Amino acid sequence: MKTKLEIAKNWLPRYTGTNIDEFGDYMLLTNFHNYLTGFAEMFNCEIKGIGRPMQTCTNNSGLTIINFGIGSANAATIMDLLVARKPKGVLFLGKCGGLKRSTEIGHFILPIAAIRGEGTSDDYLPKEVPALPSFKLHKFVSDKIVEHGLDYRTGVIYSTNRRVWEWDTVFKKYLKSLYTIGIDMETATLFVVGLVNEIPRGALLLVSDVPMIPEGVKTEKSDKLVTEKFSELHLQIGIEAMTDIGAKGEKIKHFKY
Repeated sequence: MKTKLEIAKNWLPRYTGTNIDEFGDYMLLTNFHNYLTGFAEMFNCEIKGIGRPMQTCTNNSGLTIINFGIGSANAATIMDLLVARKPKGVLFLGKCGGLKRSTEIGHFILPIAAIRGEGTSDDYLPKEVPALPSFKLHKFVSDKIVEHGLDYRTGVIYSTNRRVWEWDTVFKKYLKSLYTIGIDMETATLFVVGLVNEIPRGALLLVSDVPMIPEGVKTEKSDKLVTEKFSELHLQIGIEAMTDIGAKGEKIKHFKY
């Protein structure tokens, strides 16, 4: 195997237990198992890849959900492997920490960009290249949020490869200086590697904690409450947005507005 495409065609089924032709044209990416099982129950479809690093499920409409795991390295891996399928659109359903007073637990964020603090994306493009979503994909997601009668926030996400930082006052002071609205581990990587691989991409993030204050740091109990209250709606909006794009057959990658 000499080319990236040859490797991806071999590795995508190896990582997911799913044949390339079984993936849909449109995809949801997540790093939460309950989103995968919720999707499978909703559409009565089989979960594939049990025991593999990543699991998938595809409904009859050709929408696939992939649980790719946690962290920027895994985010880069799945976006590289997806060149074997070349999806028409990918939406990341993730959670993030809210960094501003205007971001409360349960709020949705459609990031307009992400700061590349995770390091992984440096292997793909120079630091000067911004991590951006595909505008038109986010427009579909925005419409679905509004249809549900919900508000959402926009702003810049800071992506880091550092999982335990909530105790570090120096790092938190640095985050404040950036005027970022939220923090996660994957968004910047997904945007950059998606750009390199010419995959239309977006992210709908759920604020799951407010880690800038000690009482806002995520715990097992608080995360369970957030999951029970908001994850079903989060998944539903993602499904509706990507299904609508597929049904209308609109190209997300475009050059005119």
